[in-house]
Amino acid sequence: MALSLRDSNVEKLREHEYDVLIVGGGINGAVAAAALAGSGVRVALIERGDFAGGVSSNSSNLAWGGIKYLESHEYLLVSKLCKSRNRLMRAYPSTVKEIRFLTTISRGFRFPPLFVFLGSILYWIMGRFVTAAPHYLSAGALGRREPVINTRTAAGGLEYSDCYLYDNDARFVFNFIRKSLNYGCIAANYVESLGAHREGEHWVTSARDVAGDNRFNIRSRVLINACGPYVDAQNARCGETTQYRHLFSKGIHLVVDRITDNKRVLTFFASDGRLFFLIPMGSRTCIGTTDTQVDSPEVAVTDEDRDFVLANANALLDLDPPLTRASIIAERAGVRPLAMKGQGGVADWVALSRKHVIEVDEAGRHLSIFGGKLTDCLNVGDEVVAHVRRLGIEPPAPNHRWYGEPGPDLRAEFMLQARLMDLDAHTAPSSSEPLSQRFWRRYGESAFGLLERIREDERGAQLLIENAEYTRCEIELAARREMIVKLEDFMRRRSKIELVVRRSQYRHAPGLREACAILFGDQAEARLREYLDSSD
Repeated sequence: MALSLRDSNVEKLREHEYDVLIVGGGINGAVAAAALAGSGVRVALIERGDFAGGVSSNSSNLAWGGIKYLESHEYLLVSKLCKSRNRLMRAYPSTVKEIRFLTTISRGFRFPPLFVFLGSILYWIMGRFVTAAPHYLSAGALGRREPVINTRTAAGGLEYSDCYLYDNDARFVFNFIRKSLNYGCIAANYVESLGAHREGEHWVTSARDVAGDNRFNIRSRVLINACGPYVDAQNARCGETTQYRHLFSKGIHLVVDRITDNKRVLTFFASDGRLFFLIPMGSRTCIGTTDTQVDSPEVAVTDEDRDFVLANANALLDLDPPLTRASIIAERAGVRPLAMKGQGGVADWVALSRKHVIEVDEAGRHLSIFGGKLTDCLNVGDEVVAHVRRLGIEPPAPNHRWYGEPGPDLRAEFMLQARLMDLDAHTAPSSSEPLSQRFWRRYGESAFGLLERIREDERGAQLLIENAEYTRCEIELAARREMIVKLEDFMRRRSKIELVVRRSQYRHAPGLREACAILFGDQAEARLREYLDSSD
């Protein structure tokens, strides 16, 4: 029996030597792998859980320029983030989309509405006028623009533009992993680093295949620690000391039924003074976030978190009936790893920004990536390539563009083929967009293979799980190319089914068992039971 893509890559990790080994498969590790592999460097990546299994699958799904950092006068950072956001918009026009933010300023807020509006003008200017211009709104205009907003205590507000991810953040991260694989990266999830040491000119990393429960060594000339909130722990295992370290701020989101049909992000300032969002998510609304300093990246949603988010949502909106815990469809919890130099400190959302820091041990040929956020990810990739080059690894194709959607000509060809075969006629009535657009956005050039599969058998265009917006041929593609080890990998990260479909709707659905059969073959029942038991 042929090895799966993941198992084949685990074998290659054992057998070969690499220019660079990346430990960590979140956004920082994913873009580092894509950038290095795309420039011709022989690179490997391991992740102890699933790709994007931590911070990178628990964000607000926003790719924004950091308007809140204007308050702490970090103008250079805001300018850089706006430039990065604009770059993402150009590179991923189907995925990173402009969206309007409708912001309410309550009476007694620390700044008057006009002052905040002037800040949005500055933000628009720093964003190089790429998005639509902001507008000042009176309290009455806010209510007319969005009737669900409670304007009884509003002093005024504004409307401005930023960006969001049309799909979930984990899918965006995985597409960088997939891109790196296309360029020859050897990546594997569920492979844990147990530590590393130097042997002459090489790093020898002791690794454990979590799925197969066996150990082996990986040899590389350069080692990159991209473990997100676990960077400090990984450095301790490797004997690396750094100037920077992480503080953790926990943030949670709740997903509920769609609150308004208007496709805007509703923005408020919560009772603790932090920005508070209601973000469109197709037929759902994502509400958050909190800001709680914690000592460990291992976090979960608590009743206190739920009540804080629900209470603020009910106070800021005119909802009938109000939201309760029974309204919650799904929850997200993660930490923001905040880069801090030295010891001590408080994870204050104003005082500490999400800027990234790449600390380099030149003598040891070791990189540690601290902090960072999705908006700035392309810069992280470029900087990693530059640092690795200075460490003596010369990339064969240094000017190759390693990111972005395929060009407009290829997209036009795909859309033509989709139109000629009447693909969009298969779109489910409840779907938020035509099937052709969804295929292209998620899979790029690989979407041509989906067309071919549906030509062979029209059942490939069928939805297996109601309201899930994932077809049979997509699940077949995931089984071949996306390293699904556990059902949660597909339900929560390659797709966003867990985030938009109530568990009671899919746990007994025949389509879930069929999806398991496609993904896991003879192991389908065991994987299904493992998933259902872990979620009970």
